[in-house]
Amino acid sequence: FKTELYLNERVEEVHQEKENWIVKTNNNEEFMAPNIIIAGGVGSFEPRKISLKECEKFEGKSVFYAVKNKDNFKNKNISIFGGGDSALDWALELSKFSKVTLIHRRDEFRGAQHTLAEIRKLEKEGKVSIKTPCQIESLESEKELKSITIKFDHGKTEKISTDIILGFFGLIMKLGPIAEWGLNMDKKTIEVNPENFETNKKGIFAAGDICSYPGKLKLILSGFHEVALASVECFKRARPNEKYRFEFTTSSKTIQGRLGKK
Repeated sequence: FKTELYLNERVEEVHQEKENWIVKTNNNEEFMAPNIIIAGGVGSFEPRKISLKECEKFEGKSVFYAVKNKDNFKNKNISIFGGGDSALDWALELSKFSKVTLIHRRDEFRGAQHTLAEIRKLEKEGKVSIKTPCQIESLESEKELKSITIKFDHGKTEKISTDIILGFFGLIMKLGPIAEWGLNMDKKTIEVNPENFETNKKGIFAAGDICSYPGKLKLILSGFHEVALASVECFKRARPNEKYRFEFTTSSKTIQGRLGKK
């Protein structure tokens, strides 16, 4: 079908110019189309962040919620927050070449027990430090992060020399910019007309888990049905002078050829 794909991009802005919609992405790409179909699922997955306001200015410099290149974390004092598999796995891996402190708000870790056993062994060898049950209270910095202060449940505080903070608190789902496009919303979904799945904005359609209408079922089967009807409507509006040809995949040689079936 010669479809152009743009991956690892998020639509940040949508606005109308005459009969077309202009779509802008976070990579400064810009697209123009008479119709848009939003199939955003339940939104984008973003990391649950540390609640301490001071951490925001260090994000991407000293505060991270994922490890993209472990070489950037070599020979550092690293404080890792979390009790799941991500926290345990990275504590184990980064301890090979950095000083790691694993911090969790509970005494029990929910990650894989065999990984925790390895970390406990490293703790006995003085290669990893474990602090529980506690949470971050403050951080100290000049131009760069110098240390953090954690507070235990019993009230005692402790300062830890820290170059890097890694937070692994799971993911949260956010609609992101979609919520700012002036669409009629039903909680975290977009209201549509079930006849063609158009939103309150002419030319903008929604399908899949992101859309809402009476009797909606959040099934893949429903999503196929919704996007099919929306696509037909888009075709008719974008090409009003062109005849719409309805064909079946099982019998259409043209469609089978496009799908690579000989």
